Amino acid sequence: MFEKLNIAPGRGICYSGFRDGQQPGGLYPSYAQIKEDLLLLKEHWQYLRLFDCDQHAQTVFEVIKREKLHFKVMLGAYIEAEMNNFNCPWSGGVHDEVQLEMNSISNREKIARLAEWGNKYADIVFALSVGNEACVDWTDHYVPESKVVEYAQLVKQNAKQPVTFCENYAPWLFKLETLAEEVDFISIHTYPVWEYKHISEALDYTIHNYHAVAHKYPHKTVVITEAGWATNSNGRGIDPNHVNESYQKIYFEMLMAWAKKENILTFFFEAFDESWKGSHEPLEPEKHWGLFKTDRTPKLAVKHLHPTTLPTH
Repeated sequence: MFEKLNIAPGRGICYSGFRDGQQPGGLYPSYAQIKEDLLLLKEHWQYLRLFDCDQHAQTVFEVIKREKLHFKVMLGAYIEAEMNNFNCPWSGGVHDEVQLEMNSISNREKIARLAEWGNKYADIVFALSVGNEACVDWTDHYVPESKVVEYAQLVKQNAKQPVTFCENYAPWLFKLETLAEEVDFISIHTYPVWEYKHISEALDYTIHNYHAVAHKYPHKTVVITEAGWATNSNGRGIDPNHVNESYQKIYFEMLMAWAKKENILTFFFEAFDESWKGSHEPLEPEKHWGLFKTDRTPKLAVKHLHPTTLPTH
């Protein structure tokens, strides 16, 4: 797999550095904060996945270059809704026509920026993603497959890196066949705990998800761009009894061992908890996927990465 993408074997992690009081479109992490994060991660991960061509990504690139870090980055463009999704199980799936048109214009600008930054940071960026979870049935930012295909074509025309689209495994199995042929490799997300699986079923379920897509597209490389285990839940969507730091540690270690053995590039979701996500409830699962808490203290899975054990810089 790594040979097909022309990259060296290594471990990947999803990185979004927004701390308490910060969020996309609001206050962004500073250079010093992102430097602190990347120094925490640099000895243990070689690949970062960034979600958008925004101020956060720009600072990440600045830190990598200035501090001479050796990360390779999958850069994404976070495309917004261009169609209403009345199946979205929470508010946010329905928009007025003016907003949808504005999103379409903004998306096209983001896609142009994605290719531009791929060229600008060609020594760091190894792959480009034209969206994130925009085609799955439950998304609140639905974009029709035909438009995602168009975006993939635009980036391929204007940048040299391989192009992908990051999506839950299920749509690849029944409705994204055209897009699958257009992208250079397929990126899947697999979350057993969101599908009510106990930790004892977790790795087998992830492996099943991966092979289902890989068998459907045997001529395509398949990468796992999100797989993780939450450590808290308010009971909405995830059984609180199924999530804690011990279970996250088990899933993390099993997944990484399997990915290394099978030579499958896998990005664990995610590096740090993000308190801006989801509802205002403190135990909202969306806030608790990090291997580190928002104050950068490590959870059980990465206790050995505690800052006191890191070399000084």
